[in-house]
Amino acid sequence: MAARVLPECWGHRGASAAFPENTLASFEAAMRDGAEGIESDVHVSLDDMVLMFHDPSLGRTTDGRGLIREKQWVGDMEHTLTIREPKQAIPTFEQTIELLMRPENRHVQFNVDVKPHNDPDRLFKLMHAIISAQDEWETTLAPRILLGLWHPKFIEPATRVLPTLRRAHIGMSPRIARRYFWESCESFSLDFSSLSSGEGEKFRKDCKAAGKKLLVWTVNKREEMIEASRWGVDVILTDVTSVWLQLRQQLQADFEKTSKSNSRLFLWTSPTYYYPARLLAWSVGSFNRLVPTLTRGVMLWSIFGGVPCARCASFG
Repeated sequence: MAARVLPECWGHRGASAAFPENTLASFEAAMRDGAEGIESDVHVSLDDMVLMFHDPSLGRTTDGRGLIREKQWVGDMEHTLTIREPKQAIPTFEQTIELLMRPENRHVQFNVDVKPHNDPDRLFKLMHAIISAQDEWETTLAPRILLGLWHPKFIEPATRVLPTLRRAHIGMSPRIARRYFWESCESFSLDFSSLSSGEGEKFRKDCKAAGKKLLVWTVNKREEMIEASRWGVDVILTDVTSVWLQLRQQLQADFEKTSKSNSRLFLWTSPTYYYPARLLAWSVGSFNRLVPTLTRGVMLWSIFGGVPCARCASFG
């Protein structure tokens, strides 16, 4: 019998449980752990610097304030540090590419999460200039970059400006993934809860039949790691890279024994995996962040019948 192929380990914002998220220290820690890939997010400053940062604003994780798109990198955000210790600077996309191009890191994949707040043409042209400046980039770098898209407005610019990069849809709905991204993306990166439903099960099977790669986020619990392995996904994105890599070794040694140590009942007994609870959690989180009522209405419409919403991207 063929050996079971277990999911790769990609560091979600690096090894972000151990180091400040989306920093060079976090990326390097994930690589030291043995992760096959890292995931990070991009935003563009007022002076056209592509930065690795999750939120559109600085306040949650750094000592800075304000929206990235309204602030200068040179003389301003280049001095911003993380609140969490050990304090780290915000890395640029160029610095991250240089890290990936080191000889010891040339096997590492790079999942770039493109937040909907970005202007597609502007961002992709800046990224292309940095990528194409590397030696032999078309063979040593481009094949390792996976462009993660939340909104369909990014598909055409990505195809036109960054044609050598692979594309993935990032989202929370198999239905939206099918409707807007099935033909244009080779991979799909969905949250664990959306793949645990009946609709998610069918989507998993359809991806396998069509040869589409499937990534799942953000998987930090042992039982979820084991369940995702049962599903046969290609990649687990996790904050705890060392935990998943250690568990993966145990599963490789004896999958049946290791997996039996965790019951699958959590999928039915925890409200986390039911859509109404997910929607409620999202809604409460939005209120806590003072999202305007009109914006909320548009976002809810997006979930139920429209295109993917920008708010959902704050989960990834």
